[in-house]
Amino acid sequence: MAREVDYYQVLGVSREATAAEIKRAYRTGAMRHHPDKNPGDKEAEHKFKELTEAYDVLSDDQKRAHYDRFGHAGLGANGAGGGGFAGAGFSDIFEDIFGDFFGGGRRRARAPQRGADLRLDLEIAFEQAATGAEIPVDVPRMETCGECNGRRSRGNAPLQNCPTCGGSGQVRFQQGFFSMARTCTACNGEGQIVTDPCPNCHGTGRVRHTRQISVKIPAGVETGTRLRLSGEGEGGVHGGGRGDLYVVILVKEHPIFSRSNDDILCEVPISIAQAALGADIEVPTLKGNEPLRIPAGTQTDAIFRLRGKGVPNVHGHGIGDELVRVIVETPTKLTDRQRELLEEFATLSGEETHPRGQGFFRKVKELFDEATGR
Repeated sequence: MAREVDYYQVLGVSREATAAEIKRAYRTGAMRHHPDKNPGDKEAEHKFKELTEAYDVLSDDQKRAHYDRFGHAGLGANGAGGGGFAGAGFSDIFEDIFGDFFGGGRRRARAPQRGADLRLDLEIAFEQAATGAEIPVDVPRMETCGECNGRRSRGNAPLQNCPTCGGSGQVRFQQGFFSMARTCTACNGEGQIVTDPCPNCHGTGRVRHTRQISVKIPAGVETGTRLRLSGEGEGGVHGGGRGDLYVVILVKEHPIFSRSNDDILCEVPISIAQAALGADIEVPTLKGNEPLRIPAGTQTDAIFRLRGKGVPNVHGHGIGDELVRVIVETPTKLTDRQRELLEEFATLSGEETHPRGQGFFRKVKELFDEATGR
């Protein structure tokens, strides 16, 4: 590399750049020009070497001070220049910048790992969702082995460092210009191997166990509500904490009631006589039957509200209502006497008896007369 090249210009930073700015500039440029991304591109390879040489000098406080004062001459025989790499060396520089990205950084073996979170879909009755409940459930999960207490070895037999990776959990290798690392397959990244495995867990440190726990269902939950039970997930590894259990609620349909937010909906059939003359009836609620007064002349689909007979709000914001929709039921399978009375009723009926029907047909006639010019 020609000594007249300005290292600051190579990295694209000012002479007042901080160490973090220099590192960031090198990372950006090196990612763009490294040979693995530009196979066979000699210009990119040369640019990559320039960037690395510049970073080798400017990332070292002592080298940078000599370079700032004397230029390339200040680097001396131990400095960078001429296409060579000094000081930490290329592979160390690359690992410092890209270790996390390419897996080159060293990992600590046997680090505590938190157990996995679990999900349980729980189907409950409509009434349980409305009033709350406490339901026992069986949860299959991985538990710390009780025989070896998670140590994985029989008795107190010690673990040994993995001979393949030397206990680091990673195996390093060279790929072109780069020093890379990958998880050791001999120990699965643990860094240690079990020579005398526990017969209960077969050296894994955990066993599958089904545990019964009690799930408290708060009043007002709906389908899709997710309850988090902290620490009821799978056991951790190497002393790591337990995961959590997420219970997802599925509410069964009810044969009579439906729900709209915190309100309960219920359809109740009434007879023609009850609708016409009025009546006192009883309607079902979540807490038993309640009396309801049907006024005379009630039409089908009329809605009556029973205050406070709905579902408690799951966040504690009051209680909903029950909305009762009445459906006027047309009689079928009439006796001769019933038919005779209805025919007499129809003969006597007029607009005052059926104002909506008579008014509707009168409007139809007026529209027809207007259209035909009558």
